[in-house]
Amino acid sequence: MRVGVLALQGDFAAHAARLHALGAVAGPVRTAAELAQVDALVLPGGESTAMLRLMEPEGLLDAIGIRLAAGLPVLATCAGVILLAAGVTPAQRSLAALDADVTRNAYGRQLHSSVARIRLASGLGGPAEMEAVFIRAPRIDRTGPDVEVLAYRDEDPVLVRQGAILAATFHPELGADIRVHGWFLELTATRAA
Repeated sequence: MRVGVLALQGDFAAHAARLHALGAVAGPVRTAAELAQVDALVLPGGESTAMLRLMEPEGLLDAIGIRLAAGLPVLATCAGVILLAAGVTPAQRSLAALDADVTRNAYGRQLHSSVARIRLASGLGGPAEMEAVFIRAPRIDRTGPDVEVLAYRDEDPVLVRQGAILAATFHPELGADIRVHGWFLELTATRAA
């Protein structure tokens, strides 16, 4: 099983390093041809409008949309969640693959970045909280009926799952807790079985 990490902009190297540390084969995805070779994909944080511009020459957004519709497992973090959301404020293009509405930079600009304790839904195992790094993070304002909320920051959903999509509004690759990437690899293995 090969996990691709969208490597156009953002902290893609930290995701690849975390996946390697967990025993996964992970490599960069910059082209539609590279996307075709992976069994799962990470959409990292960064700047969503910059990512959209960088995907245009390769038609990568549409290629990702086709793979998502076919069941490709995806871990989206921060800006990656914006790329997947059904609704985005302020409005921008997205794949609308995750039945959720988000507001970009809802927790503040770069200077308001923070580490916060989030609480996990029961059934995920202990500990029941984890530290999460929020950098210009989007806020999930609405989730659809098929979206399972796995973690909250105060009352805001910050980690959700819908089918083969695991979406975190924070940066799990920058924290010490490896569980989000572990859950993604479990999800990917389950979908492949």
